[in-house]
Amino acid sequence: MSAAAAGSVACLQRWAGAGRVAVLLALAAVGAFPLVAAEETPPKVFIIGGSTAATFPPERPVRGWGQWLPVFFTDPAMIDNRARSGRSSKSFIDQGHWDGVIRDLRAGDYLIMCFGTNDSANDPARYTEPRGAFRGNLRRFIRETRTKQGIPVLATSVARRNWNERGEFVEPPSEWVAVTRELAREENVPLLELRGRTVDLERSLGPEGSRLLHLYLPPGKYAAYPQGAKDDTHHGDYGAARIAELVADEIRRVGLPLARWLKPRAEVKLPPPVDELAAPGTKER
Repeated sequence: MSAAAAGSVACLQRWAGAGRVAVLLALAAVGAFPLVAAEETPPKVFIIGGSTAATFPPERPVRGWGQWLPVFFTDPAMIDNRARSGRSSKSFIDQGHWDGVIRDLRAGDYLIMCFGTNDSANDPARYTEPRGAFRGNLRRFIRETRTKQGIPVLATSVARRNWNERGEFVEPPSEWVAVTRELAREENVPLLELRGRTVDLERSLGPEGSRLLHLYLPPGKYAAYPQGAKDDTHHGDYGAARIAELVADEIRRVGLPLARWLKPRAEVKLPPPVDELAAPGTKER
């Protein structure tokens, strides 16, 4: 076995368990699961979550990071983005979306779970108690994925833009983020730390620069936003691409074998920041 293959097996043992690794190695032996070789078929990467990860139609200016993530992979088709706008872990299950994902997931595939924002909504169809239904729903995703010999990956929810009058970025505490981190440790699941990384990103850009990550739109330009928008939760192309870049960085940081299918960063071209509210002729930042 090559050194690269040995590294893949070590990662799989850590997150899938020795018994499951034996199955994956057996599948690899008959060509059903790619451990290392770049010429072999890559695994699918399923994404589940809400609007900040979802894919939107081109006529709308909003984008989710899952919509941009394929750009960072050598084979964009390996990304299967099942995130749905407005869904919490509860409504994703209740509306049948999870049934479709677990039906299609195969041995060796990855599942990236990013919930929490909509689980805190003041809506009985979506709300979950952090240490009750939310924890239970994530645990269900993890265990059912492992039952099918897939590899579960948790991601903390991304930060909202939130600056106070003193020019300080404010990150309100979130029990849903805390539970996601705790569960990653308890279930021995790799964690993509998107909350911490997006807080750092927002702070690095400052109060004005961080606005360009989000949906700040003039009235009358987009049919879906006739009154315009000042939305500090959702993202446009630039913001979604920057978060997808962080997802790729986190995949590398935690040592997922999946990282072997990431493009070198220099080969990925990100869209420029665009100030939709700037007066015509104003130079872009």
